Amino acid sequence: MTMLLECKDLNHKYGKKTALEDISFCVESGKIIGIFGPNGCGKTTLIKKIVGLLQNENGSILIDGEPVGEKTKAMVSYSPDRPAFKGDRKVSDLLDFYELMYDDFDRVSAESAFAELGIKTDDHIGKMSKGTGEKVQIILVMSRKAKLYVLDEPFSGIDPVARETVIKIMLKNMSEDASLILSTHHIQETEQILDEAIFLKDGKLIFHKSVEELREESSHSLNEAYLEVFR
Repeated sequence: MTMLLECKDLNHKYGKKTALEDISFCVESGKIIGIFGPNGCGKTTLIKKIVGLLQNENGSILIDGEPVGEKTKAMVSYSPDRPAFKGDRKVSDLLDFYELMYDDFDRVSAESAFAELGIKTDDHIGKMSKGTGEKVQIILVMSRKAKLYVLDEPFSGIDPVARETVIKIMLKNMSEDASLILSTHHIQETEQILDEAIFLKDGKLIFHKSVEELREESSHSLNEAYLEVFR
């Protein structure tokens, strides 16, 4: 397997508060990684560094051998933890925008996914529920042919039944050599699709292990392992 993402000795502070402390890990191509931890543990800060929204105070991040910058932005498809789209735009306007901005955007795939979820292209973003808005954001992000997908708390407003459908669409749209990094509190619903898990606490890396290894070591599900570590 090719090493797609390499994070080494990452640190970050907000004033005197340490958000990340000496974080190092690597992600191979073709992997789905879950990042877990309580609120304030550093998940979003780490993700913002990977996608280039926060500069490194020290340490380094390489994506497909390139330091985070203009080249890596074309490789990464990112969904933030808060809605990226607001106002009275229609779904069709967002499809036009993504088609214009990203050469790797597959509009046909996105439209097919929207139809499967019952979302019409003339629906207005501003009139959608939180969950429907999240579905739109996820589908747009996952309809790019990126090397690395990074989703920060994508399912917070989506009901469990729809969540299952969205996850199936996500997996269908990913290419075999792409990797997905997913930060979420919905451990039970996502455990079945994960290859590896990263646990963060107080800005520190508790561990980065394969999900199978975790189960074998503790005879627990990933959710039970999480409760054991953070309870």
